[in-house]
Amino acid sequence: MILVFRQGCTREEVAYAEEKLKAIGMVPHTLCGVERTVIAAIGDERKTSAEELSIIPGVENVLPILAPYKLASREMQPTPSVFHIGGSDSPCGGTSNRVEFGGKTIPFIAGPCAVEGRSQVLEVAQAVKEAGATALRAGAFKPRTSPYQFQGLAEEGLEYLAEARDATGLPIVTEVLTPADVPLVAKYTDVLQVGTRNMQNFLLLRACGAIRTPVLLKRGMSATLEEYLLAAEYILAGGNPRVMLCERGIRTFETYVRNTFALAMVPALKEKSHLPVLADPSHGTGVRKFVPPMTKASIACGADGILIEVHPDPEKALTDGAQTISVKDFAKLIKESRAVAEAVGRTV
Repeated sequence: MILVFRQGCTREEVAYAEEKLKAIGMVPHTLCGVERTVIAAIGDERKTSAEELSIIPGVENVLPILAPYKLASREMQPTPSVFHIGGSDSPCGGTSNRVEFGGKTIPFIAGPCAVEGRSQVLEVAQAVKEAGATALRAGAFKPRTSPYQFQGLAEEGLEYLAEARDATGLPIVTEVLTPADVPLVAKYTDVLQVGTRNMQNFLLLRACGAIRTPVLLKRGMSATLEEYLLAAEYILAGGNPRVMLCERGIRTFETYVRNTFALAMVPALKEKSHLPVLADPSHGTGVRKFVPPMTKASIACGADGILIEVHPDPEKALTDGAQTISVKDFAKLIKESRAVAEAVGRTV
């Protein structure tokens, strides 16, 4: 249920309501808006009633949350969430620039699929920054289908990413695979990425919800919209409000492309949830020549950010070279994307 407070309510009234909810076994999630303050009361609603909650001082109305994903829903927050990553207050303590997600500007998170070495990361970080990227992506831990494929450089790779951030100011986005790795990865990165294979790794989601580091949650390769938003709910319910969703394609019978890039999910997610929605055309297609047109299509249908794989020499990339574009092509794509963004009232 949502407790809507009257305009001009006091901090004491809100604090009293929070303690009242805790006393009956509910978990309060408070949102202080420009005009109104609301509290989402999450828990077993059989322990209370709308009538009981409506008499709490300062409460003007009590509304049900019909969606199973409570905190991620538009019922909880009708307006889009806008938050930043990086900056001087980043939980990892880095020296990155501050980048906003969910607003009018569409950030590009670019970089190689995997950290292959120090020189590679520093080279591509500088190149994508000059081309217009606002954050750097690269995997230090790589989940691979085969146990014999390159698995990443682990903490050594995280150290190279941190060095690249210090050199360029680009915030870092990198994947975390297990709950035990969350503190280690959060020590180095500005955003924790939870990949498609881990979308329903509930222990990992809870671990990501227990820290302050923003989370980029990719849609599972066969997940429904409801399953996806319920996965995000685990992180939100844990106390971490900075969650970004990312459409990265689903597995279908089609084999010409790596995945079927379900771009209809972008406006669908934005209709049902207030969380920023990003698009990953690299994994969405798996084919280098299709990445630029699908990037522009993502912007046109409302994506709040683009996650894209860029490598100095894609043909020699240790992972996902077939879907990775060159630095030169990335710079060209940024310029072309600006025109599309302007056509829909946004900027790159």
